[in-house]
Amino acid sequence: MVFANFLSDLAVDLDEGQILTTWAQQAPRKVWLLRPGDVFVTPVPLSREFLLYAYGLTGVPPDAVAVIEVPPAGAVPLARAVREAGLVEQVRALAGDRGAALLPTALDASAIAFAREVGLAVRPYPTVEAAEAALKMTMLLNTKTGFRGTAGKLGMRLPTGRMCRRPAADGVARDLLRDHERVVVKPDRSAGGHGMRFVCRDDLRGGASLSLDAVGGPEGLWVVEECLDVAESVSVQLEVTASGTHVLFSGAMRTVQGSFTGYASPLPPSCAHVAGELEEWGMALGGHLAENGYAGPFGLDALVDTDGVAYASESNIRRTATTTPHAMVTRLTEGSTNARPAWSVSKGWTRTPMDFGEVLARLRASRLAFDPDRGEGVVLYADAPPDGRSWRYAVIARSAWDVEEQEAALVEVLEFEGG
Repeated sequence: MVFANFLSDLAVDLDEGQILTTWAQQAPRKVWLLRPGDVFVTPVPLSREFLLYAYGLTGVPPDAVAVIEVPPAGAVPLARAVREAGLVEQVRALAGDRGAALLPTALDASAIAFAREVGLAVRPYPTVEAAEAALKMTMLLNTKTGFRGTAGKLGMRLPTGRMCRRPAADGVARDLLRDHERVVVKPDRSAGGHGMRFVCRDDLRGGASLSLDAVGGPEGLWVVEECLDVAESVSVQLEVTASGTHVLFSGAMRTVQGSFTGYASPLPPSCAHVAGELEEWGMALGGHLAENGYAGPFGLDALVDTDGVAYASESNIRRTATTTPHAMVTRLTEGSTNARPAWSVSKGWTRTPMDFGEVLARLRASRLAFDPDRGEGVVLYADAPPDGRSWRYAVIARSAWDVEEQEAALVEVLEFEGG
């Protein structure tokens, strides 16, 4: 049972309802994980066109999976929305028929309680109790302060910085600005750059104070760090299994003001030299997670400065924005002539709204659409956006250069803004 609980308090407080609702629009990408016999519980509706498109590429018969669309219930966990919609018995019946285990996007208390209520194990844990035992560590290491404290103990290189309560953030920023041109102020529980502030000395002159979002409440924890002169934002994705920690892939993140906008794998030549160190840090973190009962995927992010030095920045102990796309890429290229592809995920804005069929028709007419035989092309991996303009897509090719070439062609074919 694929449980797309993007509305979770694992990485962001549920008070941040709007950003969580926005992230939940990416739930359709979980379709790429489905296999015959699976159940998909989604907080947003999926178009029939998208489902048939995805099933066609994965070879899944449409009647071999069950999709449960949960009506909106505000900024509440998905499990609560299922209950409020009166869908628990339907979920229980489907789970019982298939002997399912729950595969949540985020391992949080709500998902664990729901698994227990419906009578499911939580993948990849042997029991619900084992999943529950890992919860303390997942909650800690999905925070900025929890990561910073743990990373330091594990020997990772970190930017100069301090942890503090919200009222002290202004003073801590002023202290660090004595030695650094700029600092970044990060709320403890935040993902995708939400709530971050980049501050320079001029911003705090003349008695001016920090203008922080209401993330974490009046006494919430914050991290204030030197703002590095960043050349690349990178990450390594790993998985903790019964046989140990395994590196899955690494790549460069595309960001705007610290916010995630896309990803490209493998690491580009400009920062490929940090791969070894990045994997070493990831393996150390994986060992620490395993010792504390965690199993499953996780990511470690880092910043590479203009001198080529890597600094660890945060961990994401959950399925990340790249975990499912990578699984999709691996699945779609299996058995093709493109066994170890380069790939990217990104988002572009069309000048006018389009529906799914129109965008797909343009891709096919231009021969950019994914070709299963060649294992290359563009995949519309997240359904049509509500606005008809902000399209998420993946590009799969034989090399990073080929990825860039296809991305450039896509900008013209779909008439993206800025193209």
